Amino acid sequence: MKVNQFPDRIIEINQEPYLYFGGTAYLGLSTNSDFQQLVIKNMLKWGTTYGSSRNANVKLTAYDNGETFLAGHIKAEAAVTVSSGMLAGKIVIDELNKETDCYFHFPNAHPAIKTHNSLPVIIDAKINPRLLDKTPERITILTDAVPADQTKAIDLSILKEIPNHKEITLLIDESHSLGILGENGCGIYAEIQLPIKRKIMVASLGKAFGLTGGVIASDLSFINQIKKTDTFISAAGMNPAFVQTLADASEIYPKQHQKLLENLSYIDTKLIKNENIKFDKNYPLLYIEIESITEILKKNKIIIANFKYQENTKDINRIVITANHLKEDLDKMIQVLNDYNSDCT
Repeated sequence: MKVNQFPDRIIEINQEPYLYFGGTAYLGLSTNSDFQQLVIKNMLKWGTTYGSSRNANVKLTAYDNGETFLAGHIKAEAAVTVSSGMLAGKIVIDELNKETDCYFHFPNAHPAIKTHNSLPVIIDAKINPRLLDKTPERITILTDAVPADQTKAIDLSILKEIPNHKEITLLIDESHSLGILGENGCGIYAEIQLPIKRKIMVASLGKAFGLTGGVIASDLSFINQIKKTDTFISAAGMNPAFVQTLADASEIYPKQHQKLLENLSYIDTKLIKNENIKFDKNYPLLYIEIESITEILKKNKIIIANFKYQENTKDINRIVITANHLKEDLDKMIQVLNDYNSDCT
């Protein structure tokens, strides 16, 4: 289906209003008037785009402002922005290729951080024995903060089993946890305390943070490495008006985050839980294992996300909660799910 306006909590299909529980605008910023005014103000100051290299002799303070905010928010030593979350992942992988002997991945890692020669961390519910052998080597672990079709942060405790003659770098994609999990939506980067050489976080800023672009966060040494890569030097940066908005919106993000948490807590008190519905009160996605759920909800004037996450996988039915949803929106969605569950018992 195609719509001719931004799909916020309500969209129109054939001139009929439907509740919308899809997309990735978790903090509801794309239609937030205060946020929009900051974007407009910064576009008037910084223009609609800036096509120069970040390493050119003329440097824009917007990047310093936004990246300082991101580093502080994520609780990392340093952060740098790029034009997309996908580029953030690819540029990091390119750099890690120079210092990685073997890659390992947790299931369902996003394509942004995939590499063709990676091995699974877990085989038959146990750690890959290749990670426990006696060979000293530099390894990189690839994972999403919250794996696709899950509602809780990845459990990384299994990495403690890896012997210390393996030098570990952890690359984690926080596109669907930055702005959501952690204190004020800082993500899970700061919480990761493992005996590893380095942790690196990448994320799209086009999800919860409402701005087209990507971020890489890590220790200062690694971020400086990224800034020296051919890809970073050759590519235009993230829109400077958007990067400045990151800093200027520092008081809006926690307010929207609190609204999101209140919506999730409300759902938790009213939704009937069973094995067909995967939900956690700290995460804004509900995964529904009910046949024809999209049609059932559509008959009740509700549209949810339905798509294949990756090729050759089954369709995902995902209900997305945002900070903009009203209690009456949530009540209607909950009622449909609860009625279905009652009919099945």
